[in-house]
Amino acid sequence: MENVNPSGRIIEWPLSDNMHHQWLLLAACFWVIFMFMVASKFITLTFKDPDGYSAKQEFVFLTTMPEAEKLRGEKHFPEVPKPTGKMLSDSRPDQPPVYLERLELIRNTCKEEALRNLSHTEVSKFVLDRIFVCDKHKILFCQTPKVGNTQWKKVLIVLNGAFSSIEEIPENVVHDHEKNGLPRLSSFSKIGIQKRLKTYFKFFIVRDPFERLISAFKDKFVHNPRFEPWYRHEIAPGIIRKYRKNRTETRGIQFEDFVRYLGDPNRRWLDLQFGDHIIHWVTYVELCAPCEIKYSVVGHHETLEADAPYILKEAGIDHLVSYPTIPPGITMYNRTKVEQYFLGISKRDIRRLYARFEGDFKLFGYQKPDFLLN
Repeated sequence: MENVNPSGRIIEWPLSDNMHHQWLLLAACFWVIFMFMVASKFITLTFKDPDGYSAKQEFVFLTTMPEAEKLRGEKHFPEVPKPTGKMLSDSRPDQPPVYLERLELIRNTCKEEALRNLSHTEVSKFVLDRIFVCDKHKILFCQTPKVGNTQWKKVLIVLNGAFSSIEEIPENVVHDHEKNGLPRLSSFSKIGIQKRLKTYFKFFIVRDPFERLISAFKDKFVHNPRFEPWYRHEIAPGIIRKYRKNRTETRGIQFEDFVRYLGDPNRRWLDLQFGDHIIHWVTYVELCAPCEIKYSVVGHHETLEADAPYILKEAGIDHLVSYPTIPPGITMYNRTKVEQYFLGISKRDIRRLYARFEGDFKLFGYQKPDFLLN
């Protein structure tokens, strides 16, 4: 190719070099387009489901939740979904370490083979019946009787919309499951159960296991404030017939009879006769399956003044409802009361009782009651 410059000279352009540069430019354009397509595909795959469970970042100690049929024996903790949809960083600098330490203790205790029979249970209908559902706010609450559960039920009743405030709820409605608007997890389909276990905020409350047994005994066999006559007239006589040492004793059921019944490894046939009434004194493991269902928070009755507001905040409902006022001192552990109730009961019977509830003591960090056992 030729051209003439202003001085009249003929200039020859190198045709081959010009075409070479054009091909390089075209190849570079194709490479940029190709890389953009690859990057777009990666972004699409990563954020395909912004509402999906796997896209959420959660607590550092936790892993994904297994399906219901894989719950038994599973040793992983789940990611704990936030119902408010807020993304959580792994560090969570604003979260008090005590709550993560409680979950870590459960995780580690669940791995102990020596405690397996005391820490693991099947996620049966009995367990699913204990778990109340608030679909509106994506919350599951496992009922552990004699640990302030009535108040938590009131909170969920308000959240579900059955009543506008806790003060409006009649006491006879709270435990009437046909009127209180609290569905049980067992009422849903298998897929519905799995979905809620995997994605909802889950919590329950515990207290010192022996103090809880004392509370159950007083409430059901001594005071019986809700007038539930079957405890005194059906369950108590059954326990007395089998476990009272002095057959000439005519008094009603004593705490010693109750302890002997609970510590008997062969009590199962009697439990079957008593039905669901045993929820007031069976272990937390039997009620809530903490090694199979991976809970978001485990509160303690002894620190309920701090735990209740924290649970409401973590569930994203602290702006909607408040936990009822806690009377001063009611949640404190009372060693003197425990000693008084166990006074006169044989060390053999107390040790058998502890052997049954050892899983609860260790899973939730309660001290072994050596002052009773030794």
